[in-house]
Amino acid sequence: MSNQGRKCEYEERERCRSVSSNEPDLERLRTKGGHIDNRDQPSLPIVHRSFANPAPLGLLSFATGVFLLSMLGVHARGIVEKNILVGVFVFFGGVCQFISGIMEFVAGNTFGATVFPAYAALSLSFALIFIPGSGIIDAYSDAEGHLLPEFSQALSLYLWSWLILNAIFTVASIRSSWPLFMALLLFNVELTLLATGYMVGNETLLVAGNSVGFPVALCAYWSGCAGLWSGGITPFTLPTFPMYTYV
Repeated sequence: MSNQGRKCEYEERERCRSVSSNEPDLERLRTKGGHIDNRDQPSLPIVHRSFANPAPLGLLSFATGVFLLSMLGVHARGIVEKNILVGVFVFFGGVCQFISGIMEFVAGNTFGATVFPAYAALSLSFALIFIPGSGIIDAYSDAEGHLLPEFSQALSLYLWSWLILNAIFTVASIRSSWPLFMALLLFNVELTLLATGYMVGNETLLVAGNSVGFPVALCAYWSGCAGLWSGGITPFTLPTFPMYTYV
């Protein structure tokens, strides 16, 4: 081998050794997503991050809305008017669930991308009923401002339509987890009791339907906390009881 050949071989070995020795340093300069952590602009670093799990936000906002509605439905502390739920249903139940659904689209979760925006629309549309400017209450009131019997029938049809949609979601959740499946299954029971109660004008059915909302909220809270407390955030986790191992 000529001197030129030996020199090229030596340079190649040194280059490989240099690259190998720098590999750990290069790995430290990569983000979790595998991108180069470009910090050419210290004030505006380009950091590629992985997306957070949006499901806990959607589940906890759903659970909070159902819990508040149930408390008002059973007239806790003697409260009859439901107007206090407007803010919670618009911002937490509506906006937060809609954001969660959009992020589920990004994550590629068809179930979450369908369910969370749908329940966001449910929260927003239900809150809209009690906003005076919407004119919904006025449309079902007489000249003196008293609600007409037609309002209860219209609210019943509203709930029946959401029951159909919720039943579809329940079927789609069969291979998810037991807490999530039970939340949707019990929500079917709640909607059925409420729709029937408004249709026949039975206060007992309405109270029973709102009472079912408490276990619905509990199951949704459980599912949301199971996702929020996972990944080492807390020293303990909640079991999710996955259904795909049984169904």
